[in-house]
Amino acid sequence: MNNIEIYPIPAFNDNYIWIMRQGDTAAVVDPGQAAPVLRELESKGLTLKAILITHHHDDHTGGVRALVDKYGADVYGPAFESRPIPALSHELKEGDRVQIKGIDTELQVLEVPGHTLGHIAYTGTINAQQPVLFCGDTLFSCGCGRIFEGDSRLMLQSIDKFINLPQNTSIYCAHEYTLSNIDWALQVEPANQALLAWQRRARELRAQDLPTLPTTIAEERATNPFMRVREQSVIAAAESYAGTTLDGPAAVFGTLREWKNHS
Repeated sequence: MNNIEIYPIPAFNDNYIWIMRQGDTAAVVDPGQAAPVLRELESKGLTLKAILITHHHDDHTGGVRALVDKYGADVYGPAFESRPIPALSHELKEGDRVQIKGIDTELQVLEVPGHTLGHIAYTGTINAQQPVLFCGDTLFSCGCGRIFEGDSRLMLQSIDKFINLPQNTSIYCAHEYTLSNIDWALQVEPANQALLAWQRRARELRAQDLPTLPTTIAEERATNPFMRVREQSVIAAAESYAGTTLDGPAAVFGTLREWKNHS
């Protein structure tokens, strides 16, 4: 039996449209553009069976209608977004499961509001043992999404759902933001040796025009300030930036997000 492959299709300036394929069957996550997906499908002789959407922003949904028109693919997406998802055929909420015909995996839905109020993520296991997470714009390597529709409390609750996933979970983020995120994270924790090592590896990857993703939960717990809001070094840095004592993890998270917004 063919193994499941997951790899990125670059789009726009820094988006990744993740494609999951097994044999000649494919699914894509957050196709903001149709053209690069169509080229990939046609060049590999793949049939698109499913489109997985994490949230309503155009750079994640702009290619949906053209792909549905050509392939008749099912469209899975959040049930509670503030704007409609194009051609949505399966409205999803926390705990729902997605089974794609022709791909041997079942994905579970997590509600992860913050970037948008209806944002969802998909998690499951491929090839019998490898856990995976498609997190859209909720989490990035050494960063997180901007908080457009939620608040820091909601965003922290969403990130905390990821912290509790298996540590070897492969994280498929939707943007190549790693190097700039590391530069900021080193302002928060300049002595973090895991972060410094990741900076060296990430620079090498980008110098070869290779993606820095997927990362893992274990790696993010060691390097990502937004996953480290309960660490004393991160608390101290956030309080220094804020110029005051911060009352709990959500306040630390909110201060970090404000800091990142202005970095």
